[in-house]
This record gives sequence, C-alpha cells and structure tokens, in this order.
Amino acid sequence: MLAAKKLFLREGYEATTIRRIADVVGVSAPALYLYFKDKEAIMLALCDETFGNLVENMSKLEKTKLPPLERLRRCGEAYVRFGLDNPQEYWLTFLSGNTPKKVKEAKELSRTPESIDPNEPGAASAMAFAKLMGMFRDIEKAGMPLYFPVDTAAELVWMGLHGLVAALINNPEFPWTKRDILIAGMIDMAVRGVVRLP
Repeated sequence: MLAAKKLFLREGYEATTIRRIADVVGVSAPALYLYFKDKEAIMLALCDETFGNLVENMSKLEKTKLPPLERLRRCGEAYVRFGLDNPQEYWLTFLSGNTPKKVKEAKELSRTPESIDPNEPGAASAMAFAKLMGMFRDIEKAGMPLYFPVDTAAELVWMGLHGLVAALINNPEFPWTKRDILIAGMIDMAVRGVVRLP
C-alpha cells in the first residue's frame, strides 16, 4: 500500500494504474489483483488506515471519562493535529477528490454503529462518524441541547475543522496567525455554533 500511496501522491490517482503499482512493488498485475480487486480497493484500504488512526484517537478520549463537551473539544483538536501531522494521508483521504464510494456511504452505516463490521473494507470511516455522533448524543444527555439534529451537528463541526486543516495544508506559506490560536478558535466557533451552551 505504501507504494500505491506514493504513486497516488506523486503521479495522481487517475494517472496511476494497477500495472504501474505492481511494477513498483515488483509483482505482476495479476498477483496484485489477488489482494485488491481494483485501484479503488487500494484507495479504500489507505482511507481505512487513516480513519483507523482517528478511531483509535477517539477511543482513547472515550476512556478518559471527560465531560462530553470537553471530550468533543479534545476530539476536535486531535482531529486537526492529526491532519496537520499527516498531511499526505489527510490529502489523499479528504482532499484528493478520489474518495471511494464506500467511504461516501459511511454516514448511513454510522447511524447503526452496532451493525458495523470493523473488518469490512470502508468500516473505519463509519466507525469514526458513529463515534462523533455519539459525542453529540452524550452532550444532549448531559442537558445541553443542540441547534441541529445529531448528524447535522456532527457534519457542521467536521466541516469547520476540515476547512481549517485544508487551508493550513494547502497554503503552508501563507502568513497565518498562530496555529494554536486558530485551532482553539475554530473549535470554539464550531462548538458554539451547534451546542446551546448554558
């Protein structure tokens, strides 16, 4: 997968063929097809790896027993820092325009987290979104109503944080103000925009 990731980044997803990946790995194209049915399956595995890291970070936060609102804020910060620490993986997963169909379908699957098979290709994105929606449900249970339905609130917060990460990755030379202030400010704006704070 590492060879495919490097080729997708260097030559572009559309320009990279299974034959080219096989040549770089040193196997025949038919041998590569034993593991991946097509190029999208390779991209899906790369996305699963990225989302798997996010799920792991979210699971660690769940174990901290922080108040729900603080857990959401920490999750937001972990998400942004993950993207900034792993710009290539973030770009491939969220910015390249080549998101596999199964990742796009993850939202529907995330509505019933108990039905997600973690071993199924594409499951990691559904698990990540299910955990994010769970945080919003916990916030509601703690007595802080949301301005929007849970899934919309989750999408809005993600979109705000995603925009920040995308701007910082795509324009690293721009004279941004301090990153820590931008991150804290965006998280605060996103949370206040969806949660009715006391």
